Amino acid sequence: MKSVAGKTVLVTGAAMGLGKLFAQTAVKEQAAAVVLWDINESALKDAAAELEAEGGTIHTYVVDVSSQEAVATAAEAVRSEVGDVQILINNAGIVRGNGYFWENEVRDVEKTMLINALAPMYVAREFLPAMVDTDEECRIVNIASSAGLNAVPRLAAYCGSKWAAVGWSDSIRLELEQAGHKHVRVTTVCPTYINTGMFTGAKGILLTPMLEQEQVVAGSWKEMLKGGPFLIIPWTSRLNKVLSGVLPVKARDIWLSRAGVYNSMANFTGHGEK
Repeated sequence: MKSVAGKTVLVTGAAMGLGKLFAQTAVKEQAAAVVLWDINESALKDAAAELEAEGGTIHTYVVDVSSQEAVATAAEAVRSEVGDVQILINNAGIVRGNGYFWENEVRDVEKTMLINALAPMYVAREFLPAMVDTDEECRIVNIASSAGLNAVPRLAAYCGSKWAAVGWSDSIRLELEQAGHKHVRVTTVCPTYINTGMFTGAKGILLTPMLEQEQVVAGSWKEMLKGGPFLIIPWTSRLNKVLSGVLPVKARDIWLSRAGVYNSMANFTGHGEK
C-alpha cells in the first residue's frame, strides 16, 4: 500500500497526542474520510476543526471504548453514516497507578485492562468482517508497548494489559494469514516511553531516550503501509526482548535492573490517558 488515499481511516483516542497525529497523516495522504473516536468531547471538536481546516473530511464520535455496548453502537453509526473502514488504528490507551500492584485501586486495574486490552478487541471485532469480505487492501494498527514485551515493576497492570494486547494482535495477524485473507494486515507497535505526558516522571533507560510522538507515528505509518507485523522501537527495546529470551532469569533481572528498566517507574506521575 503506497498511501491511504481514497480510504476510510478510523482512529481511537484521536483527540490529542498520537491519535491526532495519525489523523493528520491520514488527511495529508488524502484519505476519503477520517473518523475520530474519543471520550473527550471538547478536545475532539477542537481536533476535528483543525483537521477540517487542513482539508480533511472528518467524522467525530464520542465513544467510551471500554464499553462493548458503546463501541458497537458507534461502529453501527460509522457503517451507516460513513461506510466501511479500511484502516483501523487502535490507539486509545491509559496508564493508572504508580505504586506496587497491591497498592492499586481495583477500579484502576479494571479500567487499564478494559481500555488497553479489551477495547482494541471490541473495535476490531466490529470492523474486521467487512475487511475480510472485501478484496481491497486493509490495515489494522494496534498501539501496544514495550511494556508488553518485558516486565516493569510498579507497572504491573499496564504490563498485563499490553502483554494481552501484543498476544492478541499478533494472533489475529496469523489467523488472517492462515484463513487466506492476506489483503488484511495487522501491525503491532511496541514503543518505549513516549513524550505524551502519560509517562511524566518515568526515569530514563540506558541508551533509550524518551521517544517523540512524531517519531512513533512516522515509524508506525511506514510499517502499516508495507504491512509489516511489528514495530519495536527503539533498538534497545528489541535488544532487551532478545536478552530476556536467552538469559537465565537472574541474569536477565540484573541486566534490566542495571539498564534502568526495573527502576524506570519509581517517580512516575503521568496524566493517565492518551
